[in-house]
Amino acid sequence: MPEQSSPLDVAEGDPFGPHNLPYGVFSTPDRPEPRVGVRIGDHVLDAGAAALALGSPYAQLLAQPDLTALLAAGRTAWRDVRRALTAWVTVPAHRADMEPLLHPLDAVTLHLPYQVADYVDFYASEHHATNVGQIFRPDETPLTPNWKHLPIGYHGRAGTVVVSGTDVVRPAGQRKGPADPAPVFGPSVRLDIEAEVGFVVGTPSTQGTAVPLADFREHVFGVSLLNDWSARDIQAWEYVPLGPFLGKSFATSVSAWVTPLEALDAARTAPPARDLPLLPYLDDAEEDEPGGYDLRISVAVNGHVVAEPPFSTMYWTAAQQLAQMTVNGASLRTGDLYGSGTVSGAEPSQRGCLLELTWNGRDPLELPHGKRTFLEDGDTVTLTAWAPGPDGTRVGLGEVTGRVVPAA
Repeated sequence: MPEQSSPLDVAEGDPFGPHNLPYGVFSTPDRPEPRVGVRIGDHVLDAGAAALALGSPYAQLLAQPDLTALLAAGRTAWRDVRRALTAWVTVPAHRADMEPLLHPLDAVTLHLPYQVADYVDFYASEHHATNVGQIFRPDETPLTPNWKHLPIGYHGRAGTVVVSGTDVVRPAGQRKGPADPAPVFGPSVRLDIEAEVGFVVGTPSTQGTAVPLADFREHVFGVSLLNDWSARDIQAWEYVPLGPFLGKSFATSVSAWVTPLEALDAARTAPPARDLPLLPYLDDAEEDEPGGYDLRISVAVNGHVVAEPPFSTMYWTAAQQLAQMTVNGASLRTGDLYGSGTVSGAEPSQRGCLLELTWNGRDPLELPHGKRTFLEDGDTVTLTAWAPGPDGTRVGLGEVTGRVVPAA
């Protein structure tokens, strides 16, 4: 009788092999309390139980209901814990202790992996910003005068960040078309998505102290895929002069997995060339490490891929966004989340939202299940992504999915 393979024998080429090891929070039917897990292949390792079984000094960080303690522990701890976890899932001597602590992915419930402290969203893709400018200001220069001088952003709502798989209730609010005599109230009729990458802050900073570009990796723990759901009709009526509010704050979906920055070292890449000189606090020309990341995103509506936005084209890097967030003295808190803004590339097939893909509804998408300009009730949107890993591997970023349901 052939020997049964171990869940630790991950197939070659699996994007969730030991070179990745993203963190999450899970529960099981027999133990409904959430706890920290690490994904390996199609299983989840109970990280806290593993640390306790091996008498690890990191048990206090990992035997927790979420990632908050680990996030707050700082970069040295992040590196050391990752090194220990890699040994636990690769060294044969640990197999007898680890295998009983592995749970099949389809047998667990995944939870929001950390307590979101603050949420900020940026507008960092030149292709996206240019397309939006052409749609709404066709007779003007697409980019606003400040766009290439600083990363533009706005504050979101931390309390409505939800984990992948959570239904999204169609939001209601005021809307007014250009020809309408007065605004009306009702459910959004232009519900959209934004394919983004989220950055999760671990180490806090002191209020009144800016975080320089070089300290990005001292503060940011890792990345998650992010979908910033957007009600375009509500947003269009409300955003002048203060910016997005109810059109954005009803739901932001994030992946259940946080990929540590260290797993993405092979995906580092130079950002696009700068057209204008940058002020010193944003100038990354002399930084030791390239600030961009080569992440390949896919956007699917009801299982049909509609776009493949490349994150490598983002004009503003995550380090520059962090510097901009704090240059006025605003402090970072453990669990802060900031979104990259919609990721779009130069090609029509690389646009990261329906606003661009359908050119504000002018050019409907032809899908197997019918045409779409914006989302209909029952539609499910799924973002997936991968990045180049070491030695030709791929690093999976998990997925973020959400289904639109009508308001009650």
